Amino acid sequence: MSHDPLSDVLRSVRLRGAVFYYVSFNGDWAAETPASPLLASALMPGADHVLAYHLFVRGEGWAAVDGVPPVRMSEGDIVMFPRGDLHVLSSAPGLRAQADDSDWRFTTRNDPKPIAVAYHRGVLRPGSPGPADDARTVVVCGFVACDTRPFNPLVNALPPVMHLKAGELGPWTMQLLDQAVAESREHRAGSAAVLERASEFVFVDAARRYLDGLPPGSAGWLGALRDRHVGQAIRLLHERPADPWSVEDLSHQVGLSRSTLHERFVELTGQAPMQYLANWRMQLGASLLRQGQAKVATIAQDVGYESEAAFARAFKRMTGQPPAAWRRAQAAA
Repeated sequence: MSHDPLSDVLRSVRLRGAVFYYVSFNGDWAAETPASPLLASALMPGADHVLAYHLFVRGEGWAAVDGVPPVRMSEGDIVMFPRGDLHVLSSAPGLRAQADDSDWRFTTRNDPKPIAVAYHRGVLRPGSPGPADDARTVVVCGFVACDTRPFNPLVNALPPVMHLKAGELGPWTMQLLDQAVAESREHRAGSAAVLERASEFVFVDAARRYLDGLPPGSAGWLGALRDRHVGQAIRLLHERPADPWSVEDLSHQVGLSRSTLHERFVELTGQAPMQYLANWRMQLGASLLRQGQAKVATIAQDVGYESEAAFARAFKRMTGQPPAAWRRAQAAA
């Protein structure tokens, strides 16, 4: 089977990337990136979720998030925080940034990208002319927004911190990043668009490589994709979401008993197969509502509901709004 649920999810959750900062560090330094809700309000209003990544283009440092041992960063390394946790970059482990109550992220967000920032125990020059020539460490900070509602199984399937050592990303991704960094220095026309696409590619490539490296039996949605039987079941549900599936039908297709498939599916994903199908149908319905002006009744049929009323009830339970009202709210945002 060739159907690809990871690509389905990546398409449906609307990745939007932007590289915002080109940050220079000197001396003893620490810089703190707030959690996703604050990042969204400051940088990408209307985004459900914002995750950050940092590429060390010069020098070295440390990256830390609460609950995880700090990670040593070297030149060419990338660190990503998929769950959008507050995190710290620093010259030594254990350092914390000085309190910063200013609104510089908000006031500079519409400036030409990338926005240069100089740090030395706090923000000194947001919007400075460019990376300092004498800076010991220079980091490109990128941000990627995505939807988490109605259903995004990927974000929580990734670890809080992903450390990608120099050379571990695919060669095409690194070539794109290298080009984006070069263009950002030269402020060439279209460089902002290149930086945005580069951010999205970094996230996609990191997710793929994390999936490829999971050991057999790993839990979570990505681990479920690697499982012979549960992965096949998920691919079937993604390939034919409008079919009148039952657990019996699905278990017959994948070659397991009904009870064994149910138990294995719940063990890996935390959801029963039919619950997963219902959530995925809502995500597909949300995508169709955003994309155009198709009638709600048509969308309901396309995602496997026999009536508009049944789809509307399920959609409101999951999003808090009827489909038509949700579509208007999305258009306004």
